[in-house]
Amino acid sequence: MRHYLSYIFFLLLVGGIYEPATAQTTAVTLKGKITDAETGDGLPGVHVFIASSTRGTTTDVEGFYELADLPVGVLHLYVSSLGYEPQTRDILFRTPGERTIDLQLEPATIGLGEVIVEAKGDKKWKKRLERFTAQFIGETPYADSTVIVNPEVLDFSSDRGTLVATAADQLIIENRALGYRVQYFLKDFEAQINRTKYDGEPLFEEMVPTDDLERESWHANRRKAFVGSFHHFMLALLAEQVKEQGFETYGRTAMASSSQVSASPQMGNRFPVDPYSIIKPGADATEFTLDFDGFLEIIFKGEEEDKAYLSWSGRSRGSRPKFQTSWIRLEKGPTTVDYKGEVLDPYGVTFYGYYAFERVADEVPVEYRPGR
Repeated sequence: MRHYLSYIFFLLLVGGIYEPATAQTTAVTLKGKITDAETGDGLPGVHVFIASSTRGTTTDVEGFYELADLPVGVLHLYVSSLGYEPQTRDILFRTPGERTIDLQLEPATIGLGEVIVEAKGDKKWKKRLERFTAQFIGETPYADSTVIVNPEVLDFSSDRGTLVATAADQLIIENRALGYRVQYFLKDFEAQINRTKYDGEPLFEEMVPTDDLERESWHANRRKAFVGSFHHFMLALLAEQVKEQGFETYGRTAMASSSQVSASPQMGNRFPVDPYSIIKPGADATEFTLDFDGFLEIIFKGEEEDKAYLSWSGRSRGSRPKFQTSWIRLEKGPTTVDYKGEVLDPYGVTFYGYYAFERVADEVPVEYRPGR
């Protein structure tokens, strides 16, 4: 009962995380036209959305689009259409109002017929799909209720244990645990024996619950997915509420294994770290720089490890759950974070422990906050 009360306490706290006033104002309308870069013709059915959010649309028959009620601040616009090279654009809206942004898409250099490299129904492809699903969707309890609706768009190659995946079209993912239908535009996926990296742009859409019980279950699961997450930690860090939000931070000079599965480093000194010493002002008011040496250990004391994590991390059956513990490392050096707590470089932070355990099935939109 004590842990349940603690969890409720943290839910009350996270609902009050400070965000800049610019992030709270939804008064921007973005309009424009998407055209073929070679012909100048308007392109219908192009996906235009704010990455990792629920804000998206498709162009009309003449190539026009409109996104309303966007927040003032920096937005990561993603534009994609089958047969064309996708475009991304980081846009800074300093004041409310209406903006027009027209974009041209270049035809893709690879023909659609060239992406098919193996039969979709053979045993090798199915085995690779199983591995991809485990590494991409994850192996958490929420992953059990998450399916890729159109796996046929995926192609795989494998060499010396490394699995590479490409997608001919966006992945359609239905998450019945959180109540989201996700269009995931996969850019990169590579799974080695002890290390996985992937990059892409998701667009979330809330599903319609079958009844009030399912609606309440989705609300509870979304809160649980957010609380203790890396995004929650970064928002707490930027708001100077790390301790209040239930996090503790320590430094590690080294770890016993380079594996993302590693759950308890045995090498290197462990020492307390002032969390506010690792974040510095960035190039402008909307950006910050995350910078530290070695490994940063992040303990979330608001929730214990899930039993599935004990098995995933190789702990013995008799192990008792501990507080959720993760480690992060800046393998490429200091990395940029925006005011919404999002790391701009998709490979700027490497995750170990609990943060490596939680993958696509545990993601919520970037604008999600408990209680809103």
